[in-house]
Amino acid sequence: MNAPATQPVSAWLGEFVLLAALWGASFLFMRLGASEFGPLPTAGLRVLLATLFLWPILVQQGQWPALRKHWKPALLSGVVNSAIPFALYSWAVLHITTGLASILNATVPLFGALVAWVWLGDRINRLRWLGLGIGFVGVALLAWRAPGGAGIRSDYAPWAIAACLGATTCYAIAASFARRYLVGVPPLASATGSQLGAALGLFAPMLWFWPAAMPGPRAWAAIVAIAVLCTGIAYILYFRLIAHAGPSRALAVTFLAPVFALLYGAVFLHEAITPWMIGCGLIIVCGTMLSTGLIGTTRVRPGATERA
Repeated sequence: MNAPATQPVSAWLGEFVLLAALWGASFLFMRLGASEFGPLPTAGLRVLLATLFLWPILVQQGQWPALRKHWKPALLSGVVNSAIPFALYSWAVLHITTGLASILNATVPLFGALVAWVWLGDRINRLRWLGLGIGFVGVALLAWRAPGGAGIRSDYAPWAIAACLGATTCYAIAASFARRYLVGVPPLASATGSQLGAALGLFAPMLWFWPAAMPGPRAWAAIVAIAVLCTGIAYILYFRLIAHAGPSRALAVTFLAPVFALLYGAVFLHEAITPWMIGCGLIIVCGTMLSTGLIGTTRVRPGATERA
């Protein structure tokens, strides 16, 4: 999984762009689903359907024994890596634009570097510290002038931004957890186990907060799309990309996904794309690339690349 790229760019570029497009679309689908289902049912259905999608593939690939052997850390990682952040993002996109949420999601490697430094003792040199500082300045500037949008209650924007950052922190913790307790577990087994753990953790809250009125076909279609396309298929693509292109290039999907999210939000939700958002997003991306070693160093830590 940490091996360098073994195939030319032309062999994996299509999957790279497709993965960024799928992860960028997750914010749109969350907004469409949560607007009728509510945040917790949206997150619960997402991981439940993703589990049902991934499970036959797991069995067909013969990876059930690996999951059975490591089921405890796999299920626990799902609570931190999927259940909590998916619920937080599903609530956040009701109060800030999906484009803003996607830009904030690009801070995952920033928090990943900090968590790995505290928990795993990863070394952070001066250049990476500079990148962390630049990245968090970009977050502060973006939060200072958080954009609203049609049908969005901007009074909740600060809390929604905090929810997004809480989700990215969960992704970062889950990445270090995986490096500590899931090393050697086949990626498909880890992915399926984590979705199962998230589904178990969200099942009761999903039923408790189930909407009184049955959501319409558009909301159901959004839920199926985010579960199958943005979670199940995206996981498979992500692990294929690591194998074919190398971890550093797989990490770069984080920076392309917001481009698609901004585009989807503008086209389908009529969200504004402001120069301020673009400028702050570029600051965050530059800081993230420095802090993760994509600029200025040759060593890259790929572990903190989970998407909403």
